[in-house]
Amino acid sequence: MASVIVNGKEVEIGANERLNCIQAAAKAGVEIPAYCWHPALSVVASCRMCLVEVGDKKPDGTVAMQPKLVPGCQTPAKDGTVIVADSQKVKDARKATLEYLLLNHPLDCPTCDQAGECYLQDYSFDYGRGYSRLNEPKNIKPDKTYIGDQITLFTDRCIMCTRCVRFTREVTGSAELQVVSRGSHEEIDIFPGHPVNNPLAGNVVDLCPVGALCSKDFLYQQRVWWLKTQNSVCPGCSTGCSVTVDQNEDRVYRLKPRVNEKSQGHFMCDEGRFGWKYTHSEQRLTSAEIRSNGQTTSKDWDAVLKAVRTALQKAAGIGKGKIAAVLSPWMTVEEAWILGSYLKSLSSNVILALGPVRVSGQDDHFPKDIKGNVIQPVKFTIRAEKCPNRAGVEAVLKHLVGDVMPFEELLRLSSAGQFNAVYLVGGDPAGWISDLQAEAFSKVETVIVQDFLPSPVLKHATHVLPSGTFVEREGTYVNYKGLAQLVRRSVRGPDGSRPDSRILWELSERSGLVQTDAVRKEIASAVSALAALDHAELKNDGVLLSAAEPVGAK
Repeated sequence: MASVIVNGKEVEIGANERLNCIQAAAKAGVEIPAYCWHPALSVVASCRMCLVEVGDKKPDGTVAMQPKLVPGCQTPAKDGTVIVADSQKVKDARKATLEYLLLNHPLDCPTCDQAGECYLQDYSFDYGRGYSRLNEPKNIKPDKTYIGDQITLFTDRCIMCTRCVRFTREVTGSAELQVVSRGSHEEIDIFPGHPVNNPLAGNVVDLCPVGALCSKDFLYQQRVWWLKTQNSVCPGCSTGCSVTVDQNEDRVYRLKPRVNEKSQGHFMCDEGRFGWKYTHSEQRLTSAEIRSNGQTTSKDWDAVLKAVRTALQKAAGIGKGKIAAVLSPWMTVEEAWILGSYLKSLSSNVILALGPVRVSGQDDHFPKDIKGNVIQPVKFTIRAEKCPNRAGVEAVLKHLVGDVMPFEELLRLSSAGQFNAVYLVGGDPAGWISDLQAEAFSKVETVIVQDFLPSPVLKHATHVLPSGTFVEREGTYVNYKGLAQLVRRSVRGPDGSRPDSRILWELSERSGLVQTDAVRKEIASAVSALAALDHAELKNDGVLLSAAEPVGAK
């Protein structure tokens, strides 16, 4: 096993690990500050913030140090490498670097969106001088309010780390950004007529270590220290990007990618980043209802759930196959299990179908060349399958009823008058059922609709259960390759709505409060394909389900 020595502490690194000094020091719990370096981008060693002393430990135990400081990002760590990151020489270099970067940096912290999570603030506090020796006027450059539909550039805040430029060249391949001019006049700009509007453009805001590149969607909305952050999963497609949800007072303000090499890596697409606005839609369903002859007879949650339970039990007593349910691919594994197993307990012949799986075009791979051809290796993919948990819901359905019935087949059977009661779970914010499809339920005696937005089937509903969006639910999503990840509740839904798990928990008359952990254990012990849901790693970056029993892989 190879080992390196960081500030006098020996730390082991894997034989096949290819680490630089920054990464090796992190293994020893030592931070080496850096601006330009990013693990998903090429190394340019331009900011000089990560300068360290480096040497080699010889077989006889002596250490030969290099005479000059070297950039830690550009220097590989190998067996016997000695890294000194806390000497006075290193500290002086950091102070000098920060003093240079701050020479023309404006004192915008009181208004800057990056304040509170800014590397320049943090490093100035930890490694800087604490005072300025500049007496000359600062070099103020004009801002660029439009470099993209979602991005604005405060040019005078930029420290020229070039992360954004490298991202558009190496990850998207679109190369809209460039460095113009040289010396004290250099700045970031777009190629004329080519704004940063690629499908991954919002990532340049995350990559910017200071407040130069800002999101117009979040600009001046909140101070970051007021935000409460919760880990979750983006529901925009079957990639299942790991994200953080930032909210304050039960209002979501932004989604940001959370690094997860098992899932998407470091980035996320703009469709997912900005596509959460429906969670605060004014059209949200907020009233549980019992309807009869076009009139609402009750809006009391307890009464509605009792009526739903009674109607389902009545349909189960009529005969075989008189109850059907549509389980949405937007449900969590736990929600699908609670509903499916409850209906199965009422009637062993219950019909369970998978809800519509929306597919838009083809998988979109990055980077691409100027002609739109994909460049290998692929670094990011936006999936055509626009739902987060088809694989997980399919696994539950296969265990409960065998073959997964398509939604279209259930519509045909419903039109033929086979069912006395149907339980429909929606969840797709773009709409999951058309007017023509909704007519299939026009003659069904009991139509129970659980959804958070209006849909054409509501006109046939006898019971309406206003549910929650992904930021209001707890559970597990399984992405296209079988990676199970936890979705965590970030906000409370609007008054009158309830999280799906609570609706189903109370409908099935399970005792106490909702316990998704207990449900996962129940699923893991009953469904072999989902046994890994009981693994402790699920609470970190997620866990891959058994390769021997692939879950809905496509």
